[in-house]
Amino acid sequence: MKQKQPRVDVWLAGILCWGCLLGGCDRPDGETGEPHSGDVAKDDALAKPNGAEETAPASAPIVPSAPIVPSAPIVPAAPIVSAARGQVGRTMIYDPAYVRLDYPGGDVSIEKGVCTDVVVRALRDALGMDLQKLVYEDMKAAFSEYPKIWGLKKPDPNIDHRRVPNLRCYFQRKRLSVPVTTDKRDYAPGDVVTCTVGRNRPHIMIVSDRKSGDGIPLVIHNIGGGATEEARLFAFPLTGHYRIKHDR
Repeated sequence: MKQKQPRVDVWLAGILCWGCLLGGCDRPDGETGEPHSGDVAKDDALAKPNGAEETAPASAPIVPSAPIVPSAPIVPAAPIVSAARGQVGRTMIYDPAYVRLDYPGGDVSIEKGVCTDVVVRALRDALGMDLQKLVYEDMKAAFSEYPKIWGLKKPDPNIDHRRVPNLRCYFQRKRLSVPVTTDKRDYAPGDVVTCTVGRNRPHIMIVSDRKSGDGIPLVIHNIGGGATEEARLFAFPLTGHYRIKHDR
């Protein structure tokens, strides 16, 4: 009987996203002493009643990475994609440390960050959409609607927007959700997708306008070694799909 080959690509991703495996891409809780932040957003369709880790749905199969098509896009990149791509080669470190930020418009140093920082920076640069301010204000108005994973009693503008479950909740509340499918044609440049990595740790990515050899869009994200653009859209179980409107 032919012995099955180990899934090297998933194994490597697990090693690279050390922060994901330990606490999720939204773990920056360092000096706050908060509980484990690796969990998914409050979502009736996804979350367990007791707030335990979500069971990864079978909505997207794990597939091997395909070669990247070397040619540049025929049309100019969407603003969100261009802003996300501009972080590649600049954000070189995955660092989930809690940092006290300016408000509004606060950010950690561009050379470091987590998966959520890729999205926060891209939407801020491309659309003037400040998720730090938007999430903080929405949490103040509807704190009970947000996840209770970290045991907080009030919003924290230093960290709330840097947590995947909170971003999922915000996008859902603003009706930015679109269906999660396994059809590559359903994913447009600039879309935001969430998934689970390792032991159901949350992760977030931006869909690129470039595609792999089999026509699947690439993603821009930080899964452990800084911002990168690679073929990972269906590499992990997808949990959310959002289309950002420019008028927000």
